Amino acid sequence: MTVAQQSLISPTANPELERALRERVDRRSAVAGALGELEPLAVRLGLVQNSLTPRFRDPVLALFAADHGLVVEGPGIRWGRPTREQVHMALHAQLPVSVFARLQGLHLSVVDCGVADVLPPHPRLLARKVAHGTRNTRSAAAMTLEQAHAGVRVGMEIVDHLPGNVLACAGMGQGSAECAALLLSRLSDLPVRDFVVSGPTMRQEELVQLLDVLHAAQARHRDAKDPMDVLAAFGGHEIAVMVGAMLVAASKRSLIIVDGIAACAALRVASLICAPVTDYAVFCRSHVHRGLDEALALFHASALLELGMDSADGTGAALAWPMIRSAAALLTDLHEVAEARIAPRPGTVVPTLNG
Repeated sequence: MTVAQQSLISPTANPELERALRERVDRRSAVAGALGELEPLAVRLGLVQNSLTPRFRDPVLALFAADHGLVVEGPGIRWGRPTREQVHMALHAQLPVSVFARLQGLHLSVVDCGVADVLPPHPRLLARKVAHGTRNTRSAAAMTLEQAHAGVRVGMEIVDHLPGNVLACAGMGQGSAECAALLLSRLSDLPVRDFVVSGPTMRQEELVQLLDVLHAAQARHRDAKDPMDVLAAFGGHEIAVMVGAMLVAASKRSLIIVDGIAACAALRVASLICAPVTDYAVFCRSHVHRGLDEALALFHASALLELGMDSADGTGAALAWPMIRSAAALLTDLHEVAEARIAPRPGTVVPTLNG
């Protein structure tokens, strides 16, 4: 059975429900004043769950971790910490995302999709290693096509067994952002430069060196066009697993919270397998990297919050979660204002200060 056959995803478009949701939100606005971006978000959440009263249960923030062979060329070493150490810090509350997730009631899990090292067991670590890292995409395909499909199946299995209806996705690992940039560049037919320029302070020599490596990788895999072929060519394992996770999450009408460029790359692949998956996605950002602006633009989307962070992926999702819950509460927890409170019935005596 193919990936597409396993992912029966319904579009969220429902004009009648959307009209009812907008009317419900408008009644709130008439009483309390307009609530800006919360209003369209509330409508979106109702459409995702196909309900006038969307409710969330057992939300999960999953950090998908893997190593990438491309880092032997130099790029992708963030904060000077190997991927195994980033995983350790996330699991032991040494990263802000771990603390924020706990404070906001999100269940934090780290999925070992392809970390090069053997990781010790931990209650919040899901050991789903497809391989011990990818190959260097500059000299060979990062993964075999079989490994790419295996990663997608792993993600499907993980989410198929989740009890909740919210999945926040973020990537973790050295080289993850650069491999995601290669994927997005090929699948959108845009220059890879657009996805790797971090901002005006990026040193020119750093950019030149990075583009030399990435252009060489692109040239080696110039014939890769099909989404799964492109995924295998450039990697990585965490992106493949996220693809499967997003497909099944959408098929269950779960909300998908997308944080970071690796998650955007996974959503891009998933959308080319089954287009309606994007109906279920909202977007966050954990850092101000300019390449992420280009990634979000592919989905005609903006982030729920813009906090100017330069943090690990996943932080933005944890901080945006209260906003998402608040938007849903407009539809579920806010009581209707009785008409009698607004306009007294005819013949009713209204007391006055002098009466």
